[in-house]
Amino acid sequence: MLNVNFEGVESGSGSDVSAANDFRRVALIRDPDSGGSAASSTTLRATKAIRFAASPTPGSFQVDEEINQATTGAVGKVVEWDSTNRVLYYIQTRFNDEGVDSNGNQTAFSGANVVTGQGGSSPTGTPDTGFSSTVNGSSFTSGYSASELDADSGDVMYIENRAPITRATDQTENVKLIIEF
Repeated sequence: MLNVNFEGVESGSGSDVSAANDFRRVALIRDPDSGGSAASSTTLRATKAIRFAASPTPGSFQVDEEINQATTGAVGKVVEWDSTNRVLYYIQTRFNDEGVDSNGNQTAFSGANVVTGQGGSSPTGTPDTGFSSTVNGSSFTSGYSASELDADSGDVMYIENRAPITRATDQTENVKLIIEF
């Protein structure tokens, strides 16, 4: 039996536990990697991030909106938009119509190529390729931050799909898992 509490945003704005989006899946992963070695932090952000240049001012990206980079063919989905720091947190899936090539390889967002949202207002932003620093715990190199969890690492022990749970910065979610082997 496992019991975990997600309290608010855990450690402030831009934390690993976002309150900007809902969640629907709970998973138990054994021995995930972070940066090529065993993950050891208590929380890790599984999203990638792009830091946008101040000028031209990026638009307002919406949660769950599809984003793409026409020049590279990269496609992703918005998880969180931090307009104060101009940081877009996103995920990329491996579906044929979502940024993979004919060999099934994922196309990464890269360079100073414009990123466009596919929502109603079609926001755009140019990655700040001259930016290499840390914002809200995410380490950026040339305007991009990789996920703190290595893709396809660890063993998936359990997955449960739930009804969407909308988070707020002042609430606590108690997740209990009872697993029998």
